[in-house]
Amino acid sequence: MISSLPRVTYSNIGVDFSPVHAHLDALIPGFERDVLGRDWSTTFATAPLEALASPIDATIPLGRFPTSTAADVKAAIGSARAGARIWNAASLEERLAFAERWKGVLAAEKYQLGLAALYEIGKSRIEAIGEAEEAVDMLDYYRSELRANNDYARNTNQLVANETARSVLKPYGVFAVIAPFNFPLALSVGMISGALLTGNAVVFKPSPGCALSGLMIADSLRKAGLPDGVFNIVLGDGEVGRALATDEGIDGVAFTGSHKTGMSIFRHMAMLPHMKPVIAEMGGKNPAYVTRNADLERAAQGVARSAFGLQGQKCSACSVAYVNNAVKDEFIEKLVAFSSGLVVGDPRKSGTFMGPVYGEATVARFRSAVAEANKEGKVHFGGEALGQGFADNYVLPTVVELEGPSRLTRDELFMPFVVVRGVDSLEAAIAEGNDIAYGLSAGVFTRDGAELQYFLDHAQAGVLYANRASGATTGAWPGAQPFCGWKGTGVSGKGGLGAWFLPQFMREQSHTLMTK
Repeated sequence: MISSLPRVTYSNIGVDFSPVHAHLDALIPGFERDVLGRDWSTTFATAPLEALASPIDATIPLGRFPTSTAADVKAAIGSARAGARIWNAASLEERLAFAERWKGVLAAEKYQLGLAALYEIGKSRIEAIGEAEEAVDMLDYYRSELRANNDYARNTNQLVANETARSVLKPYGVFAVIAPFNFPLALSVGMISGALLTGNAVVFKPSPGCALSGLMIADSLRKAGLPDGVFNIVLGDGEVGRALATDEGIDGVAFTGSHKTGMSIFRHMAMLPHMKPVIAEMGGKNPAYVTRNADLERAAQGVARSAFGLQGQKCSACSVAYVNNAVKDEFIEKLVAFSSGLVVGDPRKSGTFMGPVYGEATVARFRSAVAEANKEGKVHFGGEALGQGFADNYVLPTVVELEGPSRLTRDELFMPFVVVRGVDSLEAAIAEGNDIAYGLSAGVFTRDGAELQYFLDHAQAGVLYANRASGATTGAWPGAQPFCGWKGTGVSGKGGLGAWFLPQFMREQSHTLMTK
């Protein structure tokens, strides 16, 4: 039955997902009974068990999980270094065979993994299953890239007779992989697969509230037959992450999370006698530009879906829309109309678009931003908690209008909050939209070819979209829409989960040999 279900991505709106919902209706009671609320254990987390509750409802237990001590982190790194001695020398065919086995396990368990993300984060059903689908596709894409590029080995120019020259890429050794809360499956699997497929061993730390999905990923690797020690998991908060990222036994770090934390890792590596690679994606602000020549219905839907999907807790979420003043009022009217129709509530239910925001800190940021918006401009919709018996972490999608630049148009907020800024020209809008510390993604809505080309030529972001009703600045997918960034974002500022991702986990070595 599972193979016949519609495939879920972040972009396929207007699809009949009723078979998927029927399948989830059948799975959810068993998942709550058999998976949630358990006591969990793992080798490198020996501190006493601590209970975690779902953001959906504090009475829903995710389970009781251990945390890792400083000694556990050291032991996990020691295990990875022992595993690396085997895996660093694994052949291309051995690594490809492992990837095929792991893909099979993830594909078989994707609905269970998706439900883990739903309960841990409060994702809607479609967001959660879409993420699980993306994790499978990500692994498959990197497997195909590794094969297509022959493990990134290249013959180079021959300078003299009887000499062969070759460039090869080799693994660094052991990578720390530190994952965020918002995509505990796709981003974890993406970074882990980048390290493992290129021959590195891994010590993985999921986000503190995502121990459930983290341990399920670890179990999938065990089922795929990865040799002992090649993958190791530690659990805990930022202190555990710092101990992991800064340990001398780590040869590189793959990180997705805040700009502050990512830059602290870069600074630490820069102080070492020998620089170590840091592959980091650290957020975005992600403007959308709506010109006077836009299809406003499409623009309103695209901005709303981008701004409010996953409660705005995506580094690629649109959080500011620059709209030509000639159509600004009509756009706001349509944006409010579409946003007011989005269902906020229990994400276990099939009709829910937005679940709860994640954590008390997000609720506090939301209240602060709304207070600023009321002082500086106008709140057109939202700006408050849902109420109706829901906890404070269920907030309405919020549309505000500001007359000038402010912190709210420059800082990443990571919540369901979009600012509309009236502008007189696309040129002025893009100039302001580029003048930020981030450079992850940007979208445009226009039916004018010259405006579209100006956007493509001048928008300073790694991911550009045009006229997408499914999301103004979202929809990255392995093999179809590479996820990358400029400025302080993206993976090492070079390019993210796309064609140039894998080589960043390896270092180049040249082989020059005389044959006679």
